[in-house]
Amino acid sequence: MDICVVIDLFSRRVVGWSAQSRMTKGLALQALLMAVWRRKPTRQVTVHCDQGSKFTSREWQTFLRQHNLEFSMSRRGNCYDNAVAESFFQLVKRERIQRRTYPT
Repeated sequence: MDICVVIDLFSRRVVGWSAQSRMTKGLALQALLMAVWRRKPTRQVTVHCDQGSKFTSREWQTFLRQHNLEFSMSRRGNCYDNAVAESFFQLVKRERIQRRTYPT
């Protein structure tokens, strides 16, 4: 099962998500659509993602332009920009996949 999430960096909340059996551009677009629908941004918002092909597709770029979203992507090998998402997925793997819970 592949999961795509959109995380608000200010609140650190997941504001959009989607899950499917394969990682596709449709999966990413559904997560972003949920985030736009839930937050209804009135100003331009920056959307940062990694260098996956789903984020460089024509459909992704069109969706961003139609919803006044600014595209941001780091250079190859720069993991710091995706640190919040990486931390989220590490938590999901630890607590849900490995079935361990830790008091916080």
